[in-house]
Amino acid sequence: MRRSTGSQRLKRAGWVAFFLLPSAIPLFVFTLVPMVSSLWVSLHKWNLISPMEWVGFRNYTNLLGDEMTRRVFLHTLIYVVGYLPIVYAGGLLLALALNQKLKGRSFLRATYFLPVVTSWVVVALVWKWLLNPTNGLVNQILGGLGLPQPGWWTDPHWALPAVILSSAWKDLGFVMVILLAGLQSIPTDVHEAAKVDGSNAWQRFWRITLPLLSPSTFFVVVISLINGFQVFDQVYVMTAGGPAGSSQVVVGQIYDLTFRYGRAGEASALSWILFAVILIITVFQIRGQRRWVHYA
Repeated sequence: MRRSTGSQRLKRAGWVAFFLLPSAIPLFVFTLVPMVSSLWVSLHKWNLISPMEWVGFRNYTNLLGDEMTRRVFLHTLIYVVGYLPIVYAGGLLLALALNQKLKGRSFLRATYFLPVVTSWVVVALVWKWLLNPTNGLVNQILGGLGLPQPGWWTDPHWALPAVILSSAWKDLGFVMVILLAGLQSIPTDVHEAAKVDGSNAWQRFWRITLPLLSPSTFFVVVISLINGFQVFDQVYVMTAGGPAGSSQVVVGQIYDLTFRYGRAGEASALSWILFAVILIITVFQIRGQRRWVHYA
């Protein structure tokens, strides 16, 4: 077999680069350049109008010592901790149910996936109406059952749970599709062999389904955590970070610092702090997945 010469390899690399250009150019212009620009802005004091003033790492030190920064990170963490179990458990239950032979199964799958492709603004507005403390459908049902009627997005204690509820509802379909694909990749003969050996449904689920579903679970957890730390749209539409800042999250604070307070330098610095947090968590997840993710 003839080895390719240096000129042939260079020519092949040139063709590869040529065919990658349509996707590489937008990636460079709309992703890499803004990232580098935001890093440069984070080292300056800038109100989007006046010339930038070099301050070095002062924006970072100010943010790390700021009480509001700690609060928005705490709210974001609470959101992630509340959102992730609900969306995973709900998506898993839907996937298990729709993996059975049911009439209208394709229609049900499409119906549950529909919120995923719906605009976040639309979903947030619908849930803001459903959770209206005065005449919302949810409180009407709770009142009819004789249960307490929370203030939801008007109550500092319930604003963040309201956002979590709407977010989990919208993303259930996405988790369902990923886990359903994982369920369908599990060989049926493994379950049949375990059934012949006398294992019950719970034992098969716990000992076979969940371990073999771990790659899909890992993907869902990583993506959901990344998306969770970047939550913004539903918070902005439903609560705008209120009442009294009780539901303000990191990306919402970045938006406010930039467009409400004219502190673009600090906003860029906060975005890079968020990036570092997400990167560290993702690296730990990737390193830790060797212990619990089982590939068939």
